[in-house]
Amino acid sequence: MRILKTLNQPVFSSFYGISLEIKREDLIHPFVSGNKFRKLKYNLLQTKSEDKDTLLTFGGAFSNHIAAVAAAGKENGFRTIGVIRGEELRNGFGDNPTLNFASNCGMEFDFISREEYRKKTTQDFILQLKKNWGDFYLIPEGGTNDLAVLGCQEILEESDADFDFICCSVGTGGTISGLINSSKSHQKIIGFPALNGDFLKEEIRKFATNERWELIDDYVFGGYAKHSTELITFINRFFSETSIPLDPVYTGKMVFGVIDMIRNNYFPKDAKILMIHTGGLQGIDGMNMKLQKQHSPLLLKDV
Repeated sequence: MRILKTLNQPVFSSFYGISLEIKREDLIHPFVSGNKFRKLKYNLLQTKSEDKDTLLTFGGAFSNHIAAVAAAGKENGFRTIGVIRGEELRNGFGDNPTLNFASNCGMEFDFISREEYRKKTTQDFILQLKKNWGDFYLIPEGGTNDLAVLGCQEILEESDADFDFICCSVGTGGTISGLINSSKSHQKIIGFPALNGDFLKEEIRKFATNERWELIDDYVFGGYAKHSTELITFINRFFSETSIPLDPVYTGKMVFGVIDMIRNNYFPKDAKILMIHTGGLQGIDGMNMKLQKQHSPLLLKDV
């Protein structure tokens, strides 16, 4: 896969004496965007080096990771299998935009119960998958492993050395670990979890090479894929003012948190902050389906 485009885009140059920019990793690739591109880069190379032709991974019905693996597999000539949490879509996934996209990329699905899904990392479960699907290269849920962290270490460039704080959303911990490892000694990495759970700190410590980081869990908005009218309104206002679309599961919560913390004087005067846009915009269509059923305002987007 080839990087098409990425840039640092100013959000405001002087607000409470602070400079704020966002790295548009969402522009890297039309379908494998942001941290998914970074996480898959070296895993795809490893798949080829092992002379395997099939990728198998896990995710929910609206998973950014599922969509990205399907698209990357199609582009690189791999067969792809998605083990999907929940049996309810086994007989057809209708207008689910994520699964329809993945299917159109050639991904095959294995819909399993939530109880079975909890066993996805066990040896017996993996062996059964191999009996059912044949040999494959396994990519974990969310894509985080050593090779994914290696890819995410490439997000920061030498031109980013002037920033004091690097902020990103956190799902499985791979992206923030890469940022921690490639950051400069004067930089602090701040992560904004998309879900509740102290387990994230231990997951990050498996990969991180220093302790110059912190997790801020005040902006979870109720949990994974949960939202509020306040968050949706903020994302739409941010898009209207900057033309930068945000997803409500990951990056939207992070940007909301950073700006709120600026207003509450968390950052020192004259701080330079870089936010990482990790993509995930394919999930907006699925969230808008949910919002429409609730008769709530829809998310704006240009993708």
